[in-house]
Amino acid sequence: MRQPTELSAAVVGSGPNGLLAAIALRAAGVDVTLFEARETLGGGVRSETGPLPGFRRDVCSSVYPLGMASPVFGALDLGRFGLKWAVPPIPFAHPLDDGSAVVPATGQDAPDGLGQDSAAWQAAVGSVSDHWERIANNLLGPLRVPQPDPTVLRFGLCAVRSSRGLCRSLFRTDRTRALFSGVSAHTAVPLHRPATAAAGLVLAGLADVTGWPFARGGADAITNALVSLASGMGAKIRTNSPIEHEAQLEPYDIRMLDTGPRQVAKLAGKGLPAALARKLAVFRYGPGVCKVDYALSAPVPWCAAPARQAGTLHLGGTDREISAAIDQVWSGKPAAAPYVLVAQPSVADASRAPAGNHSLWAYCHVPPDWHGDASPAIERQIERFAPGFQDTVLARRVTLASEWEVYNPNWIGGDINGGVQDLGQLWRRPAGWLDPYCLRAPDLYLCSSSTPPGGGVHGLCGWHAARSALRRNCGLDFTLADLRSACADTGPLEDTPSSRNIDWTP
Repeated sequence: MRQPTELSAAVVGSGPNGLLAAIALRAAGVDVTLFEARETLGGGVRSETGPLPGFRRDVCSSVYPLGMASPVFGALDLGRFGLKWAVPPIPFAHPLDDGSAVVPATGQDAPDGLGQDSAAWQAAVGSVSDHWERIANNLLGPLRVPQPDPTVLRFGLCAVRSSRGLCRSLFRTDRTRALFSGVSAHTAVPLHRPATAAAGLVLAGLADVTGWPFARGGADAITNALVSLASGMGAKIRTNSPIEHEAQLEPYDIRMLDTGPRQVAKLAGKGLPAALARKLAVFRYGPGVCKVDYALSAPVPWCAAPARQAGTLHLGGTDREISAAIDQVWSGKPAAAPYVLVAQPSVADASRAPAGNHSLWAYCHVPPDWHGDASPAIERQIERFAPGFQDTVLARRVTLASEWEVYNPNWIGGDINGGVQDLGQLWRRPAGWLDPYCLRAPDLYLCSSSTPPGGGVHGLCGWHAARSALRRNCGLDFTLADLRSACADTGPLEDTPSSRNIDWTP
């Protein structure tokens, strides 16, 4: 075993997981160089002007319940580097055809509440919101034997169920079933499959824990904070530096890849063990997304008042309609009435649009690599619950499913989750059950959202991959307390990127 100070590491890719892996390795004493192929850092956590001057759009991810609740982000204290969270008045809402909207029971006296399902909702979702730290310790990482904790056991028994089955057994009203199905559908996995309830429980529970916030000023505030910390600790960051062959990484003892499985296969080629190469070849990707960014002249005229205060909305009607829409996409056809996920950043963050205007984005799931434009179907769903919406549109920018892979090669066919997050692939994606991060001991590791705990902006894939590398190379059990201590004395640097510009090479 070698000491961390005797090792060098290359991190390929600057998404939040790559940046977190770089920070963790550097905190342990490893000499770290991070390579990013593009001019800008951040992976899917980028922002830019648009779709009109004065408007600020998040290119991909935008709503961060797991970001604010992430144990590893909390250990870094990113507020020192300018990261501020903007929490909307209502975390999320589910509009219905009767002109109302159902919202989660988060302690507020909402006019469109859960009624007779309030107790059942609190019993299920409260297992997360009331005990988040215990759930996070057992859930957000590689598969492990859970702690002998009744709370964790109760959560697990519900989480392994299908979203449809949980709704039918726990909730009496169609309103609550629709609300829970809309949250579960974030994973884009058919809602009759086992373990689809897990996403609904975790995300709904985080409504109480975090309120489903945005990053104030834009998603790139998260990237800027991570870059500032990494550079302040001495990590070297190289933009415009594509890594196309593993031979380029030969000088480094540890090779950490914030990429998808297909990129690993291209990069390492015949250097991979045969069994691993076969696993990478059969790694499954899910549906793509078609996304529309809007510049609006006024707030969206939602029929339901709670929808006007919600940061996120789930459009799709009843639980049966949502389930049918997802099933149709999985059959290879776009849904005529898709499940649509909508975000209203300017509800919580006035900096996203000029005074009097508003920003909004919406996306729906579509078949992988679909070249069609789903924006007409998206807008029909918005108009269904907000008649007159199109009259507020000043400009729109459509990103097709087929365009996402060009923007980020990790998003095969437009799958921004980094692979199917179902029970069969959730924890062993893609290297194996015991250590899904180590591709080839002791030098090659995967730290992208194609590893547990999967998609979302939380940095935990990078954290666990870095821990795996430190364990295998140094015999070191590097903990969150160690990370917090190592980062505590690092403050902002004068030459770190601003909150409006991440085109930076130190």
